[in-house]
Amino acid sequence: MQETSSARRKKRKTWGVNSEFSNLEAHWNAARKTFRVWLENQAANAHFVALHDVDADGLAAGALWQRTLERAGKKARRVVPDRERNAWSESNRQKLAGARPDALFCLDLGIGAQKILPGIPTCFIDHHRPDISEDEAHPGDALISGYSWNPIPNTSWMMWEIGREIAELSDLDWVGVVGTLSDLGEKAPWEQIALCKKKYGAKWLKEATVLVNAPRRSANFAADLGARALLEFENPKALCESESEVVLALREARKEVAAALEEGKKAAPRFAGQVALIRVSSPCQIHPLIAQIWRSRLPKFIVICANDAYLPNRVNFSARSSGNLNALDYLKNIEIAPGEGSFGNGHDQATGGSLPASRWKELLEKMGFHKK
Repeated sequence: MQETSSARRKKRKTWGVNSEFSNLEAHWNAARKTFRVWLENQAANAHFVALHDVDADGLAAGALWQRTLERAGKKARRVVPDRERNAWSESNRQKLAGARPDALFCLDLGIGAQKILPGIPTCFIDHHRPDISEDEAHPGDALISGYSWNPIPNTSWMMWEIGREIAELSDLDWVGVVGTLSDLGEKAPWEQIALCKKKYGAKWLKEATVLVNAPRRSANFAADLGARALLEFENPKALCESESEVVLALREARKEVAAALEEGKKAAPRFAGQVALIRVSSPCQIHPLIAQIWRSRLPKFIVICANDAYLPNRVNFSARSSGNLNALDYLKNIEIAPGEGSFGNGHDQATGGSLPASRWKELLEKMGFHKK
């Protein structure tokens, strides 16, 4: 997808948790209504397709979405993006077009200003910083964004709460909790986490979260295995103890990623201004994990971990920050020449990008990492 600096700066707003409307239950009620009304506006026999992210939160959201629509008597198909995880890239647009949707959902992949598929009504359910407001949505689209809520819920938490408007999902509470543990951790302010720990066991919820997350980080990017596991089993213990082909593949992916992570931990940071840069070279998606590790060690820096072997001819990088440091605003304020790839989307303290080598080099120079 082509990206220009002006397009990246367009519609920049002050978003965040300090919303004047911070009653969470009121937000849920409004979101459920938006979801239900948008569905009612589609044809009775519409074929719904969802493109969802491939981390545990996105996979859990996708699994919950599928079960929600199926239980409501609708035709539903999930599509996972490629390793770039960009809903607006040409390859992912082609994937979606091949699924022949009458209506589209985009879950946990951001809310952009462009249409994903022209002419196809789209419902976004997301918690990242959106590029547009609800009032700026394209005709026929629905934007359900939790970014301005307090607290900000992750997407699988949102999907479980919203989906209950049209289907019974009480047996799938653990799926939403798996996604939430991955994205927000055990201290996430959702009462369902404590309830599910008592109901299913904290050990099994944690183990299921790790297993579901593993394949999207592996070199062969078998991301949908995580969603298939969430759909296949009735509870996290059954998933974790299974010897099924899917779960065996999850365990192998976990081992592969663990080995790659140990190697990546050997890399040391370089510094320029407020940025600490760590370079790794791995076909596994370890750069977010490395950035997360160093964030706790270097709380006064924006930590960026760059991986030059994750995608061919690309540098993929993750940025993390702590305290009052806003990694997202930092990246959005950097202008580089237009071209392929993108960066500066996501969360205030968890963002990143994917750039060709030439644009990455320019970004490095703008950050102060001049070649010596």
